[in-house]
Amino acid sequence: MDEKMLTAPASTLAEAIRDKQVSSRELLDGYLARIDRLGGPINAVVTLDVDRAHAAATAADDATVRGELKGPLHGLPVTIKDAIETEGIRSTGGAVELSDHVPAADAPAVARLKAAGAIVFGKTNLPRWSGNLQTYNELFGTTNNPWAIDRTPGGSSGGAAAAVACGFTSFELGTDIGGSIRTPSHFCGVFGLKPSYGVVPQRGYLDHVTGGTTDADINVFGPIARSADDLDLLLSVLAGPEPERTPAWRLALPDPGGTSLADYRIGTWLTDPACTVDREYLDVMSRTADLLSDAGAKVEESHPDVGFVEQVETFMGLIVPAVSPSLPDDVADASSGSHRAWLRHNEDRARLGQIWARWFEDHDILLCPVAAMPCFPHDQEGDILSRMVQVNGVPRSHIELIQWAGLIGVIGLPSAVPPIGRTSAGLPVGLQTVAPYLLDRRAIQVARLISGVTGGYAVPPGF
Repeated sequence: MDEKMLTAPASTLAEAIRDKQVSSRELLDGYLARIDRLGGPINAVVTLDVDRAHAAATAADDATVRGELKGPLHGLPVTIKDAIETEGIRSTGGAVELSDHVPAADAPAVARLKAAGAIVFGKTNLPRWSGNLQTYNELFGTTNNPWAIDRTPGGSSGGAAAAVACGFTSFELGTDIGGSIRTPSHFCGVFGLKPSYGVVPQRGYLDHVTGGTTDADINVFGPIARSADDLDLLLSVLAGPEPERTPAWRLALPDPGGTSLADYRIGTWLTDPACTVDREYLDVMSRTADLLSDAGAKVEESHPDVGFVEQVETFMGLIVPAVSPSLPDDVADASSGSHRAWLRHNEDRARLGQIWARWFEDHDILLCPVAAMPCFPHDQEGDILSRMVQVNGVPRSHIELIQWAGLIGVIGLPSAVPPIGRTSAGLPVGLQTVAPYLLDRRAIQVARLISGVTGGYAVPPGF
């Protein structure tokens, strides 16, 4: 097997297995060897389940010979973010309290991947309880960015995005409550999808010791991959109601509504006085918008008539209660506020969502930053509230960096992130393609079309 195949899109790999150009066992052994040879400096894959994965890959290959394909992901070896319960494999949430936790059952999203033929062989690193813009924890240490190992791959799905970028897995399943799929995808030069809120079941999410049995506000599960086609394929597998609702509920996501850039009316919101963006990153986004216009898209500087600060304040008012189960009891009680305060923020969210819906009557997609800057150097001093980083020579807090992601996440809209280029220092960057609620396939389609003019995923140097 040509090792270049290990960095091919998952959709390409699935077709190669179906056509008997490569076996599941060959892919699995290729990923394991690649992790062994190249994975040390990155530290993305932190737990392996080799024996069971080998048995499953052998069974998949036998089924391929018989013409009995299990599903669209038949035989694909994959890793899963360690915040998601996976049957028979240590699943920790990045916390020492769950260092010996081996779930007896899969999270519904993992079960859907397996039912479609995927073979889970490992788990990827994350910050404790998925609560950081960087990826490190007491159990497994620090994950490094494959484009610059002195920099973070982002959080909280940093191990997932790094593993995809390095060709350590066919694709990944991550989580996103404050940009945790989108930011690592942006930092590592891969594709990510934050689905519409509620489209993919999020049960089995380990954000505290007894977590996984209820849904967290704002949070979603979604794929990280090497192409927009992969995102589309994986959304088809993952999307659907929670298991208890499947007897009566069905989900039919609309088609994207266009086949070329000329079919789309695109608004851009590439920076804002309340959260200015790194100049070089802004230049890459601006050039991308120009390329889309040159290719026939109707592009204009326009965004919904909402205040950036107001909407981010609504996000902060809702995310703190959402993540409070992962905080010490005294901190959670002091910071999460009253139920009445949550209800007021929820009403604000509904009002803001209506403004966005009206704007989308005249526009198909909004393009906006993922974070305020490209990936930044590791900083584990203090905590996320006290850490600062320079953006255009001005100190900015780590919390400020996630505001663009929170702006979109709080109202539950789908957002795909395609890679769009690199800075002069060689750091990859992406942007958000934001679509109306439940029009996830439109967000993916525009990401696909953008990658056609910007080049999409590239293998990091040395990998």
